[in-house]
Amino acid sequence: MRWLSAPRWRIVLLCTAALFVGYHLPLLIKWAFGWLWPLRGICDVEVTGVQPVCRQLADNFYVVGTGLMVGVVLLVLLVAAFAARWALRPVRVLTESISHVGPQNLGYRVRATGRDELGQLSGAIDQMMERIAAGYEGQRRFAANASHELRTPLAVQRTLIEVGMAQPLTNDQVELLTAQLLQTNERNERLIEGLLALSESDQGLRARNPERLDEIAAEVIAAYQERARVAEVTLTGQLVPRVVVGERVLLERLVTNLVENAIKYNRPGGTVHVTVAAAPALTVVNTGPPVPAEAVAGLFEPFRRLSGDRLAHGGGAGLGLTIARSITQAHDGVISAVPAGPEGLRVEVRLPNPT
Repeated sequence: MRWLSAPRWRIVLLCTAALFVGYHLPLLIKWAFGWLWPLRGICDVEVTGVQPVCRQLADNFYVVGTGLMVGVVLLVLLVAAFAARWALRPVRVLTESISHVGPQNLGYRVRATGRDELGQLSGAIDQMMERIAAGYEGQRRFAANASHELRTPLAVQRTLIEVGMAQPLTNDQVELLTAQLLQTNERNERLIEGLLALSESDQGLRARNPERLDEIAAEVIAAYQERARVAEVTLTGQLVPRVVVGERVLLERLVTNLVENAIKYNRPGGTVHVTVAAAPALTVVNTGPPVPAEAVAGLFEPFRRLSGDRLAHGGGAGLGLTIARSITQAHDGVISAVPAGPEGLRVEVRLPNPT
């Protein structure tokens, strides 16, 4: 009788029982009231002293029969209520089992077997719990990393201030100390700015307007030509008209982060090439240190950097590709990266076509 644990079969059983009762209920009514009418007909016979008593008796039987039918209806309603509760009991048990799930036990899983609706609902709940647990763990890790990233420069600032207060400083020492404090403060500003941009992109789009991605990319390339020249990197573009539905400010941030990263993690004499086309919508390829294929996915995680040459902050906060991924997802797109041959990285952004 395991099949009775599925709400589907319980409801089928109750519907069958209801049809059976509904078919026989008119027969019951006919049986209960049908014999009263001949009795009333007999009472119509004019017999002195019998007619009033007969009619009173028939009326009493009618009242009793009506009360009996009302009782039957109430009994049917009561049975239907208990039957509905019995049919939905598996759902109620499932509700009770997940009502106490919280941050302290995100590892809880229903793990119900079966291919019925209850099994499918349990599987969907387990998948939802997997996503919630992954998101919660990601937020916890992000908060821990952000705290660490903020704590490090604050500790440096404290040390520099304590050194400056410990003894009188010469003009050169004061100038050096001021420069170091300014550099540390600028890094904090970049980190906070990156955190705010990431939070804004995670909130989704406030507006969806047709935007020319090629024009946005052209403006970013023009703005970063001087920085590329200082870094001894050649920045070029191949831009085909491409319309994207989204928010211009976030699209500018997307292209800017990819171009800035491509210049920052490069080498003297290297190149950065930006392409805007139908598919993928945006491609940024740069030269630079080799990127192992197994380490590419981690570059999109907050504060994740490769070892070696790419470990240095390079003036950044380690949030460039994380923000790019968040903006791409807000535009219903997909961002991916692969090693660009023996050196460098190729980042592709695929965005849906406007409808």
